[in-house]
Amino acid sequence: MFCPKCGANQNEEMKFCNLCGANLYAVRQVVDSRETEEKLDWSKTWVADMFLSQEERKRRKQELERESGITPEVKRYNEIKGGIITSCVGVGLMIFLYVITEGLIRGLDLPRVAVEILSRAWVIGVLPFFVGIGLMINGLFASKNLLKASENELPTKPDAIKESAEPRSLRSADTNEFIPSSFSVTEGTTKHLRSSGSKQ
Repeated sequence: MFCPKCGANQNEEMKFCNLCGANLYAVRQVVDSRETEEKLDWSKTWVADMFLSQEERKRRKQELERESGITPEVKRYNEIKGGIITSCVGVGLMIFLYVITEGLIRGLDLPRVAVEILSRAWVIGVLPFFVGIGLMINGLFASKNLLKASENELPTKPDAIKESAEPRSLRSADTNEFIPSSFSVTEGTTKHLRSSGSKQ
């Protein structure tokens, strides 16, 4: 048998590795008791996902999002946040391109055609700016309607499970509840230090 920790060849009767001290007996028990008849659940593989219908894929995706805490409200906030970031990138790109192209135009002796093209290069930043504006509008208005529609689809909670205004909590721990110890680890050490210090 080879040691799983250091790889040294060990005798089958050894309980511990001679080189690293790993517990070979426990390793043998695990290897011997391991089930070899584990059934593979094909429904949880990527092969099964290929044959799912569109409705089933959509249902599984929604279930996965729900389990990971991605609610329609979170999606909406992420869309608005993405729109703000994209718009800011667009504005930054416009400013950056304007400054760079103006520096090139004023610093270099360029032909008139090149100056015309470079003087309008900042317009490239308008594209991400408007994409961001579109994302924000979609998040603020269109996704709000989808959120309302999804809330109507969700079943309401039973009256017994409704959340109360004040959440339940445990009381804080009190250290006075602990049983005082009559023994201290440092007590003997302290006496020893005091007695050795007085002898000198």
